[in-house]
Amino acid sequence: MSQRRNRIDQNIKARVALAAVRNEKTLAEIASEYEVQPSQISTWKKQLIESLPDVFADRRSKESRDSDYEKREAELHRQLGKAQCEIEWLKKKSKQLGL
Repeated sequence: MSQRRNRIDQNIKARVALAAVRNEKTLAEIASEYEVQPSQISTWKKQLIESLPDVFADRRSKESRDSDYEKREAELHRQLGKAQCEIEWLKKKSKQLGL
């Protein structure tokens, strides 16, 4: 007899994990309330605790780094295109001069 897996909404996962972090109820009580396995609650709790520092990360510095990378990449592409044009020009001139 196969069981159908339930897809659990991310909001419910967050509430369950938060309830587990608060330690107001045991894992068994939370599991029976939300009808999920205690091991799954432990996994969600661990994920919540590990991702908390990212919540308070300075997003502006990440955006500026991304912008800097994009500018640098664009400049490198421009330099590469210029170098390829120069190489083609040199090849053409060397053929004309018989070199």
